[in-house]
Amino acid sequence: MECTIDRPMKTFILFSFGGGLYTIVELLFRQNTHWSMFILGGLCFLLVGGINKVYTDMPLLAQMGISSAIITSLEFICGCIVNIWLDWKVWNYEELPFNLFGQICLYFSAAWFFLSLVGIVADDFLRWQLFYEKMPSYSLIKRHKSS
Repeated sequence: MECTIDRPMKTFILFSFGGGLYTIVELLFRQNTHWSMFILGGLCFLLVGGINKVYTDMPLLAQMGISSAIITSLEFICGCIVNIWLDWKVWNYEELPFNLFGQICLYFSAAWFFLSLVGIVADDFLRWQLFYEKMPSYSLIKRHKSS
């Protein structure tokens, strides 16, 4: 079956799902969230989900590592805007060890490594079920080609 949804609508659906998922994670772990987290989550979901669309044979652990770096980088940029520049006080990690300007910290970067697995699989599942794209196969580490 062929998908009849155009690219902008696909992007909107995936962005909205990612934004919603991100705010749910925030509510579960912090008991509060902010509307800017929906935007951040949507953007993160699109980028994390796009990794294995560009690099189709990338091992899952590598995708998770890149995803953690992407999410941490976007959280830093967002934090600098909403917390430092706009002074909205959405979050502050100054009390946590290994933080950078109170906007990101090693603890949450590690958490994003593991949580990114949910985003990677959710993106693939949505693309498979809603847009009739091929469901990828996963490998934790690089597969060696047999001779």
